[in-house]
Amino acid sequence: MQLYSFFNSSTSYRVRIALALKQLPYDYLPVNIREQQHREAGYVAKNPSAGVPLLVDDDGFNLSQSLAIIDYLDARHPQPRLIPQEPRLRARALEIANLIGCDMHPVNNLKVLRYLVGKLGVSEEQKNAWYAHWIDEGLRSLEALLAQAGSGPFCLGGEPTVADCCLVPQVANALRMGCDIGAYERVRAVHEHCNTLPAFQQAAPARQPDFKA
Repeated sequence: MQLYSFFNSSTSYRVRIALALKQLPYDYLPVNIREQQHREAGYVAKNPSAGVPLLVDDDGFNLSQSLAIIDYLDARHPQPRLIPQEPRLRARALEIANLIGCDMHPVNNLKVLRYLVGKLGVSEEQKNAWYAHWIDEGLRSLEALLAQAGSGPFCLGGEPTVADCCLVPQVANALRMGCDIGAYERVRAVHEHCNTLPAFQQAAPARQPDFKA
């Protein structure tokens, strides 16, 4: 199995967590999105969405989009299951994952921030204000969802799910950008607990072969 990844990509980070939790070995193939390597013709031929991550299974099956990859890994390697089978627990896990993956991440990813600066001419200060606004709005909703779900050490009790695979990278990005997350007690508790575990530590940006401080 191969994973095309960038160390600081939160979507790649989600998949790395899932692979580590399932203890699945893979070859790490770095794609530097800061240097536009994801837009090179050879890579786009493999991944028409021109992003990371991209998983290539042992039989050559290519799959992009982090949540689709996690669902595929669950189908092929069901232990431990990250998208629960019980209908209501499954719905809660996907609710949290989609809040992060659909509402929070897209407005603050690198290509959007580049467009704000390069095409619309916003200042660095305005860009950072944009980022902080959407982080604050998203984490406020996430905190409420965790309270509704009765979060324990993880988003949904005692076992990690796809929700945790999404929460940890999003919080890591917020902290890296200097956002204040002090008001979000449940979010912070889940993030801190997850980062005590070897699988989450293994998947962290600083542990990747292409890491640059």
